Amino acid sequence: MYRKERICRGTGAALAMTAIMMASALTSCGNRKELPVKTPVVKTETVKAYGDEARIEFPGRVTASSEVNMAFQIPGTLKRIYAREGAAVRQGEVIAELDDRDYKVQLAAAQAEYDNIKADAERVFALYRDSAVTASAYDKARYGLEQITAKLENCRNQLADTKLAAPFAGRIQKTYYDAPAVVGAGMPVISLISGGAPEIEINIPGSEYARFREYSSFEATFDFLDGMKAPLKMLSISPKANANQLYTVRLGLPSAVSGVAPGMNTMVRISTKPADDGRTCIPSSALFSKDGESHVWILSGDNTVSSREVKVGSLHTDGSAVILSGIDPGETVVTSGTHQIREGERVKILEKASSTNIGGLL
Repeated sequence: MYRKERICRGTGAALAMTAIMMASALTSCGNRKELPVKTPVVKTETVKAYGDEARIEFPGRVTASSEVNMAFQIPGTLKRIYAREGAAVRQGEVIAELDDRDYKVQLAAAQAEYDNIKADAERVFALYRDSAVTASAYDKARYGLEQITAKLENCRNQLADTKLAAPFAGRIQKTYYDAPAVVGAGMPVISLISGGAPEIEINIPGSEYARFREYSSFEATFDFLDGMKAPLKMLSISPKANANQLYTVRLGLPSAVSGVAPGMNTMVRISTKPADDGRTCIPSSALFSKDGESHVWILSGDNTVSSREVKVGSLHTDGSAVILSGIDPGETVVTSGTHQIREGERVKILEKASSTNIGGLL
C-alpha cells in the first residue's frame, strides 16, 4: 500500500512539472518579437554605349612636316656649302655646290661633237629631199643627230646637278660634309626640314588600329608649355606595322601653336566615339552566372531587381565588359552584391562618395 501511494505521488509531480514548462514555453512564444527583414545594399552603374566618352593616351614626338636628306645626283668634289646648320633657306635657293670644271669640259666636248654631227646631218637631209641619197643614209644621219642631242642634254644636266637647291623652304638640320670632301652620287650631304607647322607622330598597337575609325578627336599636351593643350588633326595612319608591331599615326598641329619644335616629346589624348552597332559597356563585376549563361541584375524605378540574360563580347583588363546584346544604354545594373539578392527583391543603393568628401568623413 505504501509503495503504490509513493508511485502515484511521483507521477503527479512529473505531470505538474511538465505543465509548468509548457506554460512557460507558451508565454515565451507569445512575448517573442519578429526580427526586421534587412534590405540588401548594392552598388549600381548606368549602362553606356561601347566607347562612349572613352579616352586613351599615347606618348608622341614632334616631327617636321617634311624632312629630306639631300644628295647630289653625280659624284664630285664638294666646292662649297652656302648654308650652315640652323640657317633658314628659301625654296629653290642653292645651298651646296660641287666643283664643276670637269663637267664644263664634258659639255664643251659634247657641244662641239653635236655641232659637227648636226652640220653633216643637215647636208644629208638636203640631199635626201633632192633624192640624191638613199633612205638608209637619211636614217643613219637622223639617228646620229638624235644620239648626240641626248648626249649634249645629259652633259647640260650634269653641269646643272653640280648645284644643290632646296626643294622647299625650311631650315638646315645637319651638314654631313665640309669642302673639299669628295662625295659620291646619292650620298647625303645636307639634312633639310620644312619650316611650316610641325607634326606629331604616335605609335598605336594593333588593337587600337582595328578601331581607329572610332577616333573622334585628338589633343596634345606639353608639360614644358604650362600644360598647354593643342587640338590635332589626323593626317595619315600607316597600313603596315613597323618592327615593333606598332602602327604610326601622323597628326597635324595648328600653325598658331608656338614654342613647339621637332624632337620635342608630348602626350596625345584620343577621344573615341561609340560604334553604332548596339554594343554596350558595363563593369565586369555586374556579371553573374545563371543556368550556365551570363546574367545581370537590372534595377527598376522602384529599386527592385530582375535578372536578365546578356551576351558577353569581351572582357578588358580595365575591369569592363563589352556586351553584344541584352541591355541598352541608359539602363541601370547592379555591380556589387550580385550574389546576395533575389529575383524581384527591393534593394538599397549605396550612394557614391562625393569628390569633395572622400570616405564620407565630413
